[in-house]
Amino acid sequence: MLQNIRDNSQGWIAKTIIGLIIVLLALTGFEAIFNSVGNQQTAAEVNGEEISLSELSQAVEMQRRQLAQQFGRDFDTSLIDDNLLRNAALSDLIDRRLLVQAARESDFALSQAALDQIILQTPEFQENGRFSPARFDQVIRQMGYGRLQFRQMLEEEMLIGQLQAAVAGSGFVTEQQVRDFVRLDKQTRDFALYRIKPDAGSATVTDEQVAAYYERNAQRFMTPEEVVIEYVELKKDSFFDQVDIGEEELKSRYQTEIANLAEQRRAAHILIESGGDEALSRIEALRQRLDKGEDFAALAREASEDTGSAADGGDLGFAGPGVYAPEFEAALFALKKGEVSEPVRTEFGWHLIKLLDSQDADVPSFAALKDKLERDLKAEKVEQRFVEAARELENLAFEAADLQQPAQELGLQVRTSEPFGREGGSSGVTANRQVIQQAFGADLLESGANSQALELDAETVIVMRVKEHRQPQRRSLEQVAGEIRATLRGEAAAEAARQQGEALLASLREGQTPAAQERSWQVFEAATRSLEGVEPQVLQALFRMPRPEQAPRFAGVALANGDYVLLRLTGVSEPAQVVDANEVRMYQRFLASRAGQEDFAAYRTRLQRESDIERF
Repeated sequence: MLQNIRDNSQGWIAKTIIGLIIVLLALTGFEAIFNSVGNQQTAAEVNGEEISLSELSQAVEMQRRQLAQQFGRDFDTSLIDDNLLRNAALSDLIDRRLLVQAARESDFALSQAALDQIILQTPEFQENGRFSPARFDQVIRQMGYGRLQFRQMLEEEMLIGQLQAAVAGSGFVTEQQVRDFVRLDKQTRDFALYRIKPDAGSATVTDEQVAAYYERNAQRFMTPEEVVIEYVELKKDSFFDQVDIGEEELKSRYQTEIANLAEQRRAAHILIESGGDEALSRIEALRQRLDKGEDFAALAREASEDTGSAADGGDLGFAGPGVYAPEFEAALFALKKGEVSEPVRTEFGWHLIKLLDSQDADVPSFAALKDKLERDLKAEKVEQRFVEAARELENLAFEAADLQQPAQELGLQVRTSEPFGREGGSSGVTANRQVIQQAFGADLLESGANSQALELDAETVIVMRVKEHRQPQRRSLEQVAGEIRATLRGEAAAEAARQQGEALLASLREGQTPAAQERSWQVFEAATRSLEGVEPQVLQALFRMPRPEQAPRFAGVALANGDYVLLRLTGVSEPAQVVDANEVRMYQRFLASRAGQEDFAAYRTRLQRESDIERF
C-alpha cells in the first residue's frame, strides 16, 4: 500500500492536488487553516475569550433538563428543535460572558473568603443547620459541576449581580409619574361578561379530516427517542468488609494524632477594615488610648468594625494554629497573657490583638481515641481501594468490547436500565444528569463504546454503554385517531363559539340585546385589575377598552380553552388624589426597580452591539 502511495504521488493527479493546496494557502493564508482546526473545539469568541463546545454542550443539556422539569415527565423533548435549543444556549453563554467581562472591567470583585462564606451559608449545602461537604458535592454533581467549576460559576453570578445592582440601582421615577401610575393601578371598572362555551359533542369530524390532520402534523405523533443502557456499578460501602486495621497501625496513628494537638489561645481584637493610611492612623490612636489605660473590651465595642465580635468586646474564643491569617496568628502566639499587640495588618484590615487566655492541649488516651482512629483508618483504606477499583474498572472497560469482562474480573454485575429519553428516567441511574448526557452523546450512540468512569456521587462510580437506541417512530393513524378526533372536535367547537360570539358582538354594538342573553350576563362592580375568578386575558382586554360615554362599550375575547367571552363596560372610576406618603414611596420603589431593570436590559443590548462576537 505504501508503495502504491509513493508511485501515485508522482502522477499528474497528485501534482494537481498539491497545486490546489498551494493556491488555497496563497488565497487564505496558513492562519485561516490553523484557525479552522482550532475552532473545532470553540463554539464562539466574545471579545477574544473563547466559549468551548463542552461549555455549550453542558448548557444545552441543562436547558433540555429544565424544559423537561418545567413541562413534566410526559413532555417529549425529542420534539425540541436542537438547533433552536443550541442557539438559545449559546446566546445565554455569550450574554453571560459579556456581563462578566463588563463587571471585571468596572473593577467589581469578590474575594475567595466571601465566596467561601456564601457556600457555607447556603441552606442547600447544609445538614442539621451545618455545612456538609458531602451534601455540597452531591448537589453540585447533580447540577453537572465539579468544585472548581461551581466556584467559578458562583463567582461569575455574584459579579453579574454586582453589575446589575449598580446599573439597575440608578433607576428613578418622578413623583408625578408615581401618582399617574397609582391612579391607573387603582382604577376600577363596572362591567358584565357573557360566556359562550364550545360544544364539542355537537361537532362532526370525518375520517378524511382525521387523516388529513395526521399527515399535516406528522411530528406531533412521533414516539420519543429513547435508549437502554447497560452499566456496571461500583459502590464504596462494598469495600468496608474487605478492610482490617491492625493494632500497630492504630498506635502509629494515635501518635500522629496527639502530635498534631496544639496549644489553644483565646484572642480578642479590634479591627479597622480599610487598609489605607487613614485606617493605620485610627488603629494607632486606639493603641495610644489602650496605653493610657482604657479597657480593651469597651474600646472594641466602641470602635471595632468586626460586627461579629465587637458586641463581645472583640472576643474570638479559643483557637489553635491554622485558624487565623498568618500575620494575625504570628502576632497572637508571640503575646503573653494580657498583652496587646502593635497594629497588625492582614487582608481584612488593621488589628489590635489581645491574648485573653491560653490552654495546653488536652491529650486523650489511646483507649479513648481507638474507635475513632479505627473508623478514620478504615475510611481512608476504603477510599483508597475504591479509587483504585474505579481506575481499574475504567481501564478494563476501555480495553473491552462490552461490560461482561470488566464485571467478571471485578466480581460485579452487569445491570440493564429501563428505556429512558433525553429528559431522563424517574429515579436511580437514569435520572442522573451525567448518565443522560453520556447516553445521548455521539461517542456512545454512534460507536457503541463503553463510557469512562462516571462518579454519580461520593459513594458510587459506574461505567456504562448504550445497549439499544430507539429512534423516534411515527405512531400509526389507528393509534392516534381518537386523539386527533378529540382535537378536531375541540377546534371546530371553539370556532363555532367564536363565530357565534362575533355575530352577537356586532348586534350589541348596533344596540340590539336579545332577552335570552340579557339574563345570562354576569355583572361585576368596581372590579380591579387583580379581580379573582376572571381570566387575566379577559381583564387585560377589559382595562384596554375606552371609557363608555352615552352607551356601554362592548368587546370580545377568544380564550385558549375555546370559550368566547363578551364584555360590556358600563363605568370607569378613579381614586381621589393619592396623599398617603408611605403608599407613594412603596410605588416609587417598585417603579424605580422596574425602570432599573429596563436600564439594565438596555445596557446588555449595548454591550452586545459594541462587542466583538463571533459564532462558529
